[in-house]
Amino acid sequence: MEALQRHDYRQAAAAFRSLIEQHPSEGVLLDRARVFLGRAERELSARPVEPTTVEERLTAATAALNNGDLESAESLARTVLADDPRQDLALYLLAALAARRNSVEAALSYLGQAIAISPEARAQARFDPDFEILRDTEAFRELTEAPLSAAPGFVRRPRRGRGER
Repeated sequence: MEALQRHDYRQAAAAFRSLIEQHPSEGVLLDRARVFLGRAERELSARPVEPTTVEERLTAATAALNNGDLESAESLARTVLADDPRQDLALYLLAALAARRNSVEAALSYLGQAIAISPEARAQARFDPDFEILRDTEAFRELTEAPLSAAPGFVRRPRRGRGER
């Protein structure tokens, strides 16, 4: 019953199965054990499957971050990076996590890595409320301001000296 109350349905189901096997002649006890075993098995079958693909883990990490479950979000993002160290969204999520934890240097480092892989992330970061604590830092502004050469329609012209004008 303790395992069932803790929502540890796997342990609860095992305990109820054992109880049923060890006490086959206890009618009322067996009836209750079967009811609780059925509940534990229903909960186990309804539980979501752990995300396995990179996309599933990134989606789950984003959902965990949005729900405030920072530990799960971090764990999932790190498993993605273990498979693909250049996964920009996982790095971006780690930057957001670090910012939420007031770890400015770590947040800037992860954000810089994400932007280096995917420059489009700089625009998203500029407006992301997770980076509010970074907004006043020069490093954040440098990371999120698009370089002039990236502006649409920009063409770099050679510089001329004063006598050439």
